[in-house]
Amino acid sequence: MQVYKALQPFSVLSFDLDDTLYDNKPVIEAAEQAMLKALADLTPASQTTDSQFWWQQRVKLARIEPEIRHDIGRWRLLGIEAGLIELGISRPDARVMAEKGYAAFLHERTRITLTDDVIRLLQALASRYRLIAITNGNACIDKMGIGELFEFGLQAGPDGKMKPYSDLFHTAATRLQVSPAEILHIGDSHRADVMGALNAGCQAAWLDHYQSPVAVLPHIRLTEINDLSGLL
Repeated sequence: MQVYKALQPFSVLSFDLDDTLYDNKPVIEAAEQAMLKALADLTPASQTTDSQFWWQQRVKLARIEPEIRHDIGRWRLLGIEAGLIELGISRPDARVMAEKGYAAFLHERTRITLTDDVIRLLQALASRYRLIAITNGNACIDKMGIGELFEFGLQAGPDGKMKPYSDLFHTAATRLQVSPAEILHIGDSHRADVMGALNAGCQAAWLDHYQSPVAVLPHIRLTEINDLSGLL
């Protein structure tokens, strides 16, 4: 753990989820494959498509409605529907199929197993601090089996604009009845987590997987999540 700025007293630890508590790449890959299979089973028209085709549907939507990027679940759902329509499926049928395809994606996307050492770390931290989750994605702390350790989780979209916007941080501070400065946010993304936390008036711990050079420093830099044991 490297300390760049003196930590002020804090009572809340806010965790990003994806790529902070677990490796998210295999999770998303499995979810994408589940979505592709579900759509291929629903209509022969989608059997020759791949993840890039569906990503391009989302790109097109974001050009028309940039704000949709703040709700990644709705963005994906509407992207699937748009892709099915492009493949010649009627709008009513596309809507039904999109719901089923997205459900297959979400089922796999929320099947996340944390390692035993991460669970033990969270348990230890929860005995001393209030824990919350703030994520731009749609992972679910309850489905991970750690919901009882957290007071709540906030997701971009349903709960506000995605990080680095301040919405989720300020919503958290209001719900907890603390000042933003009493929250130490931990995350792997410098832009979303570090800049988002600092802009909101929170403190920031950066899980820097790649030892990246940056101009704006967090309060502390971690090389692995277990470095947080130094807070105990």
